[in-house]
Amino acid sequence: MMIIMHSKSAKTASRKRKEISHDRIVEVAARAIRRSGYAGTGLADIMKEAGLTHGGFYAHFKSRDALLAEAWNRAGAESAALAARVTSAAPPGQAIQAIMQAYLSPEHISAIETGCPVSALASEMPRQSPEVRRAATAHIKEMIDLIARQLPDWGQPQVHQQAMALLSALIGTTVIARAVDDPALSEALRAATMKQFTPATD
Repeated sequence: MMIIMHSKSAKTASRKRKEISHDRIVEVAARAIRRSGYAGTGLADIMKEAGLTHGGFYAHFKSRDALLAEAWNRAGAESAALAARVTSAAPPGQAIQAIMQAYLSPEHISAIETGCPVSALASEMPRQSPEVRRAATAHIKEMIDLIARQLPDWGQPQVHQQAMALLSALIGTTVIARAVDDPALSEALRAATMKQFTPATD
């Protein structure tokens, strides 16, 4: 009986270590793909940053695409959680402005490694596997829905369209603001989008 108990305990500890290692790999990969892009992210680099050997990769994932899809899900979940915190902390009727201010903030513009994965990786998505694109698409739909729920007349067809337009503007502005090497232009792009989509007040 003691031998059996010891064996079960060892197996449980082994599974726990594997889960921790798996989570660490996904965490590192979620940052790496945003920082360096898909093409610039190698498995060996991810495993090294995670403190693991390259040879141990296939004990956790069946393929590179499987890791990339899971990393996308992690990055998307982080982004969604932040957006939820922003909207819940906003004063009544100010959730959309709060989302815009957070997304177009200088902090988010400069935080490509930890920011929204869509603005970090959108230009590379058409060349990725169906598995990775499926993960990205699910997150984009989630973002559209989150924005739509903050708009007046939520549930109406035009609200969904407005949410898609606003999300596209936020992502596009962020991509371009990061691309230019002129800080004044980057700031002007952010300000222009904020002005365009901020409701007029009487």
